[in-house]
Amino acid sequence: MTNYTKIIDYRSDTVTKPTPEMRQAMFEAKVGDDVFGEDLEMLELEKTAAEMLGKQSALFVPSGTFGNQLAFLTHCRHGDEMIISDASHPVQYEAGAAAVIAGVQLRTIRNPEREWISWDEIETLIRKTEDIHFPKTGLIEIQNTLGNGTVMPLDTMSEIKQNAEKYAIPVHLDGARIFNAAVALNVDVKELAKHADSVMFCLSKGLCAPIGSMLAGTSEFIQKARKNRKLMGGGMRQVGILAAPGLIALKKMSKRLSEDHENAKKLALILSKFDIFDIKPEEVQSNIFFLRFKSKKSNIAELFIEKMKSNNILLTPPRYGACRFVTHFDISKEDILRTEMVLDKIVKELMSQV
Repeated sequence: MTNYTKIIDYRSDTVTKPTPEMRQAMFEAKVGDDVFGEDLEMLELEKTAAEMLGKQSALFVPSGTFGNQLAFLTHCRHGDEMIISDASHPVQYEAGAAAVIAGVQLRTIRNPEREWISWDEIETLIRKTEDIHFPKTGLIEIQNTLGNGTVMPLDTMSEIKQNAEKYAIPVHLDGARIFNAAVALNVDVKELAKHADSVMFCLSKGLCAPIGSMLAGTSEFIQKARKNRKLMGGGMRQVGILAAPGLIALKKMSKRLSEDHENAKKLALILSKFDIFDIKPEEVQSNIFFLRFKSKKSNIAELFIEKMKSNNILLTPPRYGACRFVTHFDISKEDILRTEMVLDKIVKELMSQV
């Protein structure tokens, strides 16, 4: 342990590298022109993704942001309004793309107690009457897991979907980490996907594929989305080299995510032993959690991240004074133990400065 030189990267599960098996599959991929529908690996990936989510069809896209925006463009008309959490990824981290690409207005819900939104909150914002002053409510967007690593309850998802149908409003699920949500809720991923008309999920986060996400829904929806994907510049050619690792991600890597959750909970428990940190290990639900500080010193989070980096442990810049930890395939139990050793030293240094 004294010569431990590996960089431990807690910044995101997007930093995972493709496995040797994935690299070999990329090398051996037969490939074909996907725009012509001739790439066999991609056809298998899209079929597999649809079947795993219990949807009729699925479509490969370059990224999660692309998949969300493609869903908005396909569901909505320009000028429609979309109801969405203020804490959601499309609001916070997709560069205002909903306005640029789909031409929709976002009507956001802000709840300081949680990131997921409830039907009661949504219903108050639905445009229920025809009026020349009002946009049409074209879509409801939900997310699972949430950005802070917590999980949206299944009964909440079910209530939203059932009531949205009464208003004939489609529901889109940003399920970037839907397999993590399924593990946290101890259900098959189909149980989450059935509560949305369309679902986006990432292959390139905790599932270790080098690139790509999937958009799933009805055959009619995906047929329309395929044309919109072309419009957005997402029609690619010999993408079997990307589909091949995606298949391994779905069939194999989705089955091991509980290990990442266990490591996150173990790490949170270690952090809770230090009086300087404000964290509740029992609230960690998936592979993501945030660490806050009891000190009022304004730059303590920056100091902590800097000291961790000097010990080969990487974290993203703080968000609202909190540090995010994300566990993934490339974080081992040994890495967790190494982090504990480093924390002993760093906390002593911080205590002398705050």
